[in-house]
Amino acid sequence: MSKATDALSAALVAEHAAIYGYGVLGAHLSGAALAQAQQAEAAHRTRRDDLLVRLTTAGVRPPAAAVAYALPFPVTDAPSALRLAVRLEERTAAIWRVALGPTSGGDRKVALTALVDGALRAARWRRASGSQPGTVPLP
Repeated sequence: MSKATDALSAALVAEHAAIYGYGVLGAHLSGAALAQAQQAEAAHRTRRDDLLVRLTTAGVRPPAAAVAYALPFPVTDAPSALRLAVRLEERTAAIWRVALGPTSGGDRKVALTALVDGALRAARWRRASGSQPGTVPLP
């Protein structure tokens, strides 16, 4: 494996975790927030599927999803679900930011797009939860 495929593998693990997290938090949301969570989960699933193809094409065995992931705090209601959504996006964006360094070409473009998408989703979740500040300098 190369540093680039290691970074993409780490991003895949983060995408698996985000998908799991959205499955947990979605049960505590309704209305527009639930629709936002469903769109976010779909985006992470699409990115996961792309990574599976990229890594397999590169001759790397992609890391499988875990059965479960440890959550940073209990999710028991809508406010905690919104906090988890922010955390998921921040963490995933941070992993993608790290992937910018060792990647190039199409892989770097994927990493940059994922970083921007995650930062934007985190900002939307902060706005939905009333968190301040609404954005952060670097995810």
